[in-house]
Amino acid sequence: MPSNKRKQDPTDDGDITMESAASDNGNDSGSDDDMDMVNVDFEMFDPQPAHDFHGIKNLLRQLFDADSTLFDLSSLTDLILSQPLLGTTVKTDGNESDPFAFLTVINLHTHAAHPAVATLANYILSKSASNSALRTKLAGLLAPSSTAQVGLILTERLINMPVQVIPPMYKMLLEEIEWALQEGEPYNFSHFIVLSKSYVEVASKLDEMEDRPSKKGKKQKRKGKSEIFYYHPEDETIRRRCGEDSVADFRFEKEGEVADSKRAFSDMGIKPQGLMMCVEKDGFKTMLEDLEGLFKP
Repeated sequence: MPSNKRKQDPTDDGDITMESAASDNGNDSGSDDDMDMVNVDFEMFDPQPAHDFHGIKNLLRQLFDADSTLFDLSSLTDLILSQPLLGTTVKTDGNESDPFAFLTVINLHTHAAHPAVATLANYILSKSASNSALRTKLAGLLAPSSTAQVGLILTERLINMPVQVIPPMYKMLLEEIEWALQEGEPYNFSHFIVLSKSYVEVASKLDEMEDRPSKKGKKQKRKGKSEIFYYHPEDETIRRRCGEDSVADFRFEKEGEVADSKRAFSDMGIKPQGLMMCVEKDGFKTMLEDLEGLFKP
């Protein structure tokens, strides 16, 4: 199966540049004249079994958050690297450097007997229970007798990575799937499950300890029902494309404490949670078009 990544001269979707400002005189004057723009070129590569194990494993740990200890991440990483021409990594310092982002897909039926995949499938079914419609759908799709082919999309990136790297990775994934099908490989997916995470704001334990009911009460009254926030901006777009009957927000099995350390500019603490979205094959290309329109490189 051919690869559409270019090592040295990425063009079109493979050429992503992020600009960051840096002061050249060491002061904080804030003047635009004192700032230099630094361009960072992100190169896209096929997953490299010889170089990417630790980078992808760490990104998986970040993706699964508090529940990462439930999975054999080493075995899952090995599985991802065993299909190196399906999926993409994003790097800044050549093919042998650590990936800053990755995206891949795993066939939940082809690899159903794989212990790490079996654990993931059971986890998905368990957590989909927060949306009964999705739970019923996935129970049918993942049943041993089902003729559906479900692809689990795993993707994560470092927190300061721009969202513009995402549409090209999805586009290349679709192209690679098409190439794989031409060679008779088992990637004729009927549905895709995207696992991600979001967060909600909750009353801070610091406020409770400091006994500040007026501020906390004001915030809770203003917000009303907990609003969902997204670590990854693209997830809000994917969610709209799926429809609420195909989305589940769920609590982590090993839910941690409220992150008061991350509330520097907020009266509230944040509580991470899981996000599961099921996209049908026919809607996947439309979803990609949405992402390409919103997050252009």
